[in-house]
Amino acid sequence: MVRSSGYLHIGHAKAALLNDYFAHEKYNGTMLLRFDDTNPSNEKQEFEDAIVEDLALMGIKPNKMTYTSDYFDELYDHCIKIIKQGDAYADDTDKETMAAQRWDGLPSQRRDLSPEESLSRLEEMKNGTPEGLRWCIRAKISFDCPNKAMRDPVIYRCNPAVHHRTGSKWKIYPTYDFACPIVDSMEGVTHALRTIEYRDRNPQYQWMLDTMKMRNVQVWDFARMNFVRTLLSKRKLTKLVETGLVWGWDDPRFPTIRGIRRRGMTIPALREFILKQGPSKAVTNFDWGLIWATNKKYIDPIAPRHTTIFNKNVVNTTVTGGPATPYSEEKPRHIKNAAVGMKKVVYSSSIILEQEDVKLFKPDEEITLMNWGNAIVRKVTTNAETGIITDLELELHMAGDVKKTEKKVTWLATEGQDLVPVELVDFDHLLTKDSLGEDDVLEDFLNLHTEFREEGLADCNVADLKESDIIQFDRKGYYRVDRAYSPGKPAVFFNIPSGKSK
Repeated sequence: MVRSSGYLHIGHAKAALLNDYFAHEKYNGTMLLRFDDTNPSNEKQEFEDAIVEDLALMGIKPNKMTYTSDYFDELYDHCIKIIKQGDAYADDTDKETMAAQRWDGLPSQRRDLSPEESLSRLEEMKNGTPEGLRWCIRAKISFDCPNKAMRDPVIYRCNPAVHHRTGSKWKIYPTYDFACPIVDSMEGVTHALRTIEYRDRNPQYQWMLDTMKMRNVQVWDFARMNFVRTLLSKRKLTKLVETGLVWGWDDPRFPTIRGIRRRGMTIPALREFILKQGPSKAVTNFDWGLIWATNKKYIDPIAPRHTTIFNKNVVNTTVTGGPATPYSEEKPRHIKNAAVGMKKVVYSSSIILEQEDVKLFKPDEEITLMNWGNAIVRKVTTNAETGIITDLELELHMAGDVKKTEKKVTWLATEGQDLVPVELVDFDHLLTKDSLGEDDVLEDFLNLHTEFREEGLADCNVADLKESDIIQFDRKGYYRVDRAYSPGKPAVFFNIPSGKSK
C-alpha cells in the first residue's frame, strides 16, 4: 500500500521490489498495488501517475491496482459496527490534549460515551457539520497500554477537502491504521510486508482483525533502507520542494526514484542492490558509494568514451610534427566493447589542453597525448603577472613508449571539427550530518552549496548524444546527458558517482 502524496523514493523502492520478489519470483503469487487515498488534503493525481510510472520503470507489474477509497462504504459500515460493539467511541478532545493524555496513559473524558451518542456524533461527522468537524472516532483498546500505539488510536476523522476520486461524497475518512488491516483482509492479502517502524502497531493491526472477526493476515517486518546524509521523510522532502531549495521531485540530489535516475542510476543496479539486502530486519545507514559502485558495474561496459576540456584558462598548444592539415580517423567508442560503435577522432597541429595538466609539465619532459601518442614539452609561455600558462609547444614523438610516461593527458583538436560547448555538473549531499536526530532542526543541517558547474568543450561526437545517454568523459568520470546539445545551448551533463570516495 502506498500513499499518493509524493513521489517514490529509494525506501519505497525496497518495499516495492521485495513485494515483487516474494509475490512473483519466490512464491508465484499475486501482488496488489493499493493506493491509501484516505487523506484528500495531501493527495494528487500527479503523484499517483508518477508512482505507477516509476513502478513500471523498475520492472514491477502489479497483478491488480486498487484504492482504499474503493471500500469507503464498507469501512464506514465497519466503523458503525465497532461502535455498536462498544469497541470504539466518539471523542472531541482537542489534538494537543489527546496527545498528552495518550503519552501519560490517561483516559479521555469521552471514553465511556454510549454507542448511541457516538453514532450520533458519527452522523454529524459524516455530514460535515460544524459540530461534526470537532469530533473523531477512536478505537477503545486501552488508555494505558505500555505499547503507546495501542492507546485508543483514532480510526476516523473529518476532512472537508474534496477527494481526487470520490469528490465531495465523503466528509470523513478512515485512518491508515483502521483501513489497512480491514482492506487487506477483504482483498485476500495473505502476507503484508511492512517496515519495522510499524512493529509497535502490529498488535493494533491484529486487534482490528480480531475485533471485526475478519480473516487473518500474516505481517512480515523488514528494515527500511536508510542512506547517510539523506532525507527520506516525505514531509521534509516536500518542504524542500515547496521552498525552492531544490528543482523539484526529480532533482538529482533527491533520493526519489526520479531523482536518482536523473543522476544516472540504472534500474538493474537498483534492483540488484536492494534485493541483495533482502528482507533484513537490521537497521543500517548505507553509504551511497555502495549503490553507486553497483551501478558502475552496469554502465562501465557500455558507456561510450568521449573527451572534454574545461574552458577555464585553457592552454592553446602547437604540436610540432603534427599533421599539416587536420585529418580524422574512426575509433571505437569503447575500446573493450566494439558493439558500442565508432567515433570520429580529429588530429591537428593545433590542440587545447587543460591548465591544471600543463602546470605539472617539466621542460623537455615526454608526456602522452591520450589516444594519439607521445610528445615532448618544448616551450611553455606563462603570463608573468597572473602565473597562468597561455601557450604550449609540443614536439610529437610517435616512437615514444606510452607505458613509460608519467603524465597522460586529454586534448582536443581545434581545427577540423566543431567542438561542442558543454556544462559538467556535480552535486553534493543536501545534508551536512549523516543522520538527523529527532530533535535536530532540518534547516540547521542543510548544505546550501551542493551544485558545482564547469564549462568546457567536448569532441564533435557529443553533438549526437541524446537526453539520458550515459557516457564516460576520459579522466573525468561517468555522466548522464540531462540536456542534449542544440545550437546556442550547451549540452548539460550530470556527474554519476562511481562509488569511490572523493
